[in-house]
Amino acid sequence: MSSSFGSVESLKPNSSLDDLKKRIFYTLFILIVYRFCTYVPLPGIDAQALKGLISDNQRSLLGMFNLFAGGAVSRMAIFALGIMPYISSSIIIQLLTGVTDYFKNLKNSGEIGRRKITQYTRYGTVLLALIQGYGVAVSLENSQGIVLESGFYFRLVTTITLLTGTMLLMWLGEQITARGIGNGISLIIFAGIVAEIPGALASTFELGRTGAISAGVILIIITILIAAIYFIVFVERAQRKILIHYPKRQIGNKLYGGDASHLPLKVNTAGVIPAIFASALLILPITISNFTSSSNEIVVGITSMLGQGKPLYMIIYAAGIIFFSFFYTSIIFNPKETAENLRKYGGFVPGIRPGEQTEQFIDQLLFKLTAIGSLYLVLICLLPELIIANYPIPFYLGGTSLLIVAVVAMDTVAQVQTRLMSQQYESLIKKTNFNR
Repeated sequence: MSSSFGSVESLKPNSSLDDLKKRIFYTLFILIVYRFCTYVPLPGIDAQALKGLISDNQRSLLGMFNLFAGGAVSRMAIFALGIMPYISSSIIIQLLTGVTDYFKNLKNSGEIGRRKITQYTRYGTVLLALIQGYGVAVSLENSQGIVLESGFYFRLVTTITLLTGTMLLMWLGEQITARGIGNGISLIIFAGIVAEIPGALASTFELGRTGAISAGVILIIITILIAAIYFIVFVERAQRKILIHYPKRQIGNKLYGGDASHLPLKVNTAGVIPAIFASALLILPITISNFTSSSNEIVVGITSMLGQGKPLYMIIYAAGIIFFSFFYTSIIFNPKETAENLRKYGGFVPGIRPGEQTEQFIDQLLFKLTAIGSLYLVLICLLPELIIANYPIPFYLGGTSLLIVAVVAMDTVAQVQTRLMSQQYESLIKKTNFNR
């Protein structure tokens, strides 16, 4: 009998480990499919003329667009829109959640409400992808020599192809979230950036070889980038722990409770979301400019002011990061709910009354941490941009890309560790039960 128990015990952990391996391999497979599709070009495009256009505008917002599309814009692939329509739709829905009663009720309706919000986000993605896809088609036609045969048929095919690419990309992201490891949308952006970083480093070293940049400048830039990664890891792991006490309770002849625990509050509660949302906000002028002629003086003036390192670009980017840091934190963390849960289970912060005073204390502390976290994001995202703006170095070595790569990698590793710990815990419970 004991041997049969032992065989069951040995099979269960292995099955859990096999499930983790399947999830990892499934995630890698989806990411490989995504990278392959970024090399499938749109029909009717002159590749050489497109390459010249991209090289002339890589320092503008088009470079940022290309960053989030994993290089698909430079190749004008079927994934040229990337995941940005989905992100923009998510921003709109979350803003509506904060200001309208209907979406507030949906958010508080549990699983049914969450599915409804997801459905609205998908509808918004389709609408935005249609608009942006048509805008890209018009913009390509306005650029001389890129489109082989312009006209209604080209616009129709391009719009439908880009819409299909975005919907496929959204579906791939959802599949990773459901069946793989990590957040699918974040991992897709992560994979696109990581895949282009070796080429960006190679081009940077080539600039040093040709004498366009001195070796000392390259060394300084690499040092700054490494220091930025270290700083990102340090801040993302930083927490402010609130001491929570639980009173002793007598049940029968025994005393229970009297323990102390901590309520951890991250310095950067919002994570990488503010940087991504602010980037999506900055890309909006590109969408608008796609519907106008490239010779329009107003459009040209605005897009030139939004170039990398320009004052207007820096101001809007910083303001967007700060706004979305506070906004997204308010969505994912509710001080009132946390204080109510502490009061419900008898927990309290030493020196502070349970209920409203605890809520105010947590709210004030969260505000301070969010302010620090938003300034940290602004520093990380903009300081390397100031340096890179003065040298012909690709977007992929900027602060935004470093932030996304570091944070997404840490979150994914944390999920893997959580699953491994859960497996070990389940194995320990089974051993305990078998020994009884």
